[in-house]
Amino acid sequence: ETDTASESSYSLGRIKKSPSSLTNLSGSSGMASLSSVSGSLMSIYSADFGNVDVKGNIQFAIDYVEQLHELHVFICQCKDLAVADVKRQRSDPYVKTYLLPEKYKLGKRKTSVKKKTFNPVYNEILRYKIEKGLLKNQSLNISVWHNDTFGRNSFLGEVELDLGTWDWNDKSNKQINWFPLKPRTSAMTFKLENRGEMKLALQYVPHPKTLSTGEVHIWVKECHDLPLLRGNRLNSFIKCTILPDTSRKSRQKTRTVAKTTNPVFNHTMVYDGFRPEDLKEACIELTVWDHNKLANHFLGGLRIGLGTGKSYGTAVDWMDSTSDETALWEKMMNSPNTWIEDTLPLRML
Repeated sequence: ETDTASESSYSLGRIKKSPSSLTNLSGSSGMASLSSVSGSLMSIYSADFGNVDVKGNIQFAIDYVEQLHELHVFICQCKDLAVADVKRQRSDPYVKTYLLPEKYKLGKRKTSVKKKTFNPVYNEILRYKIEKGLLKNQSLNISVWHNDTFGRNSFLGEVELDLGTWDWNDKSNKQINWFPLKPRTSAMTFKLENRGEMKLALQYVPHPKTLSTGEVHIWVKECHDLPLLRGNRLNSFIKCTILPDTSRKSRQKTRTVAKTTNPVFNHTMVYDGFRPEDLKEACIELTVWDHNKLANHFLGGLRIGLGTGKSYGTAVDWMDSTSDETALWEKMMNSPNTWIEDTLPLRML
């Protein structure tokens, strides 16, 4: 089994240069820009810390390469971008693309970061392996971001194309064109983040003899209104990892519940060896997946911890719990030997 939204499913060594009708436009490397999705399975806008007035333009072209069964997005350049870091009067822009509404195992792609420029030149091709017929239900979202050292990235503008009405046979549509950057579409944020919810309960059980360590019990009860990815069938299961331990022995998962968007799991997972002080540094990552013979598709997840951004003194991007997730963890820490229950909205991580 492979997880289409996990870093491990992409082997960079296997990516080779391949022909593209876009490669001759500007001497592009023709290389795919694969993002490590597992590190930041987030909604398009959830990482936006800036409040920047959008300005400027982006130059790009798109084409569908029949022999490769790939959509190619050639990101050429941007000009006259807004100032993201006002204090230092600079922007470090990169471009990110999504196929929406993310119904297939595609996630995001992004370019390299260009430092200290409002007129970055990329000449990079971002590729999506997808059957052409599926594109009629997709939109292509291209957004520009300022890359901040501390992960507080700022949104600089976006362009969105409805691929359902796109004429792939029109030669002018394959040319590089300039597009004005626009402010975000709030409706799109909602559409992406509506991923259903999970009902669960947590309990911390100190060992009666020592009290110096204990067990964390995670009772996954059920999920509600999970998003349908293909047709009207959904076969879902839940995976659990206690971060920062990403080893195989740290991973547990439920059985698969077939053919429902409201699966009932009633599955309890137990993790041992927690000192009270470890609870401040750890984070439960619960992810919901649609099981498929070829690959599992990510539906949404939770990260339940204190959300401090740090673990054992090191800054980590996964310590990003929402206020509801943090509240559940704090109640569990403060009420040993008691089940603490809540229903939380699933999100991109």
